[in-house]
Amino acid sequence: MANSSNIALAGVRRYAGPSVAGTSWRDRGPGLIAVVAGAFTLAQLVLVGPRMGLGWDETVYVSQVSAHAPAAYFSAPRARGISLLVAPVTLWSSSTALLRVYLAVLAGAALHLALRAWRGLFPVRVLVFGGALFGSLWITLFYGPQAMPNYWVAIGALAGTGCFLRAHADPTDRAAVWGVAASAALMAWMRPTDALWIATPLLVVVVFLRRWRRRALLYALLAGLVVGAAEWITEAYVADYGGLVRRLSDGSRIQGGLGWDIAVADQLRSLAGRALCRPCTGPLPNPAVTAWWFALPLLAVLAAFVAFGDRRPARTLVPLACAATAAFPYLFLIGYAAPRFLLPAYALLAIPVADGLLDLVTSPDGRWRPLAGTLVALGLAGHLVVQFTVLHRTVARTDADRHGWSRTVAELHRLGVRPPCLLTGNDSVPIAFYAGCSSAATSGSNANSSPAGITRTAQRMPVAYLGTSTGRPPAYTHGWRAHSFDGIRLYIAPRTSPSTASGGHR
Repeated sequence: MANSSNIALAGVRRYAGPSVAGTSWRDRGPGLIAVVAGAFTLAQLVLVGPRMGLGWDETVYVSQVSAHAPAAYFSAPRARGISLLVAPVTLWSSSTALLRVYLAVLAGAALHLALRAWRGLFPVRVLVFGGALFGSLWITLFYGPQAMPNYWVAIGALAGTGCFLRAHADPTDRAAVWGVAASAALMAWMRPTDALWIATPLLVVVVFLRRWRRRALLYALLAGLVVGAAEWITEAYVADYGGLVRRLSDGSRIQGGLGWDIAVADQLRSLAGRALCRPCTGPLPNPAVTAWWFALPLLAVLAAFVAFGDRRPARTLVPLACAATAAFPYLFLIGYAAPRFLLPAYALLAIPVADGLLDLVTSPDGRWRPLAGTLVALGLAGHLVVQFTVLHRTVARTDADRHGWSRTVAELHRLGVRPPCLLTGNDSVPIAFYAGCSSAATSGSNANSSPAGITRTAQRMPVAYLGTSTGRPPAYTHGWRAHSFDGIRLYIAPRTSPSTASGGHR
């Protein structure tokens, strides 16, 4: 262990580079990491903005802990971690801007802690550069201030892997062991199945590799996963999910049925700013948009070569393995894509990739290599232009969609559909939240009612079906008042007596 510690220190000295104004990178570490995290928070608030309305999935999570609207149907794959994370704001305020600011600040603070978990494993400048690489992706900036679980799984993966490596290198580092447990719990709290995929390489090395066997690490990992997933597992039995096996099965079905299904091209299409690519059709984006994605595997290989050259491969190979298992189900086991699914993989790749790039542009004594440095700098500049362009377009398109939902709510209110009320049909989940109504569906992954149930509800509160100008409404809307608005066909149920309602439903 002494030899490994000496090698570690030698590696840090090799990369430490010259001092700046008499202060080394290592001495300036906490401040520089904090600057990156602060810049990430500021970029979210400026480039995404605090006034962007809540999206479909966000309204489901927020409605569970909001006084603004009834709780939406909570399907089998979802976990309540993000709902509890936003509860300190949503329990007493319906302000979307306040929620966005809260999440942006929290996201920046979490990135700071996750990067600090890697101190001592890599030089500070690698951590700063890695944090900047991850934090400047349009996907990270877009989802950081959103009430969605994927960014938080990514933070748990980044922090947990760093703590795991630190605890292995120094058996006396109890804080790192606790960090492993807390990070595993955070991941499982947000998305239990994702947590298991990400933690698999850590469990494998700590169980099957003799040099890595440490009971404390194994127990910390298992305890964190169990504690984080405990609510989700318990809910499978006490709520209407039919037990753990049934909940897992339903979760797989809702996601299209897990099985061999190559979604690489789908993920490529989503990189142009498609929040959910399902079905994922159309041409691939401009190669400039996807170039960084193709470069990632090559940079991961470069990082591995650098790690072997420094005789410290574990600090690079472990996060690369976790990134691979984090990405695997979303690349090869589901038939659709969303860019946020791969956030944990991007977070785990960031530090090894930063290490590999810095090795390209600096010599072993820390001197700058002009040609390599210039090429890498130009590549990164182009990468940033692409990321911010896609982000700008995605935010503009998202704002337009959500303003459309707000206009629909205003029209529903004008037509007398006010809380307490029920909405069903297209986009009924988010529009119902905006309107303060309940939502219902008779089919699909959010099915929670029946035509008869909706008809009965119409006897005691306003009910509306949201259709399209060309689509055919369901039979239970026969006799409902129809209104056209903004390309939408609204069907408003009359307030009828039970006998009339039965006749209309026939």
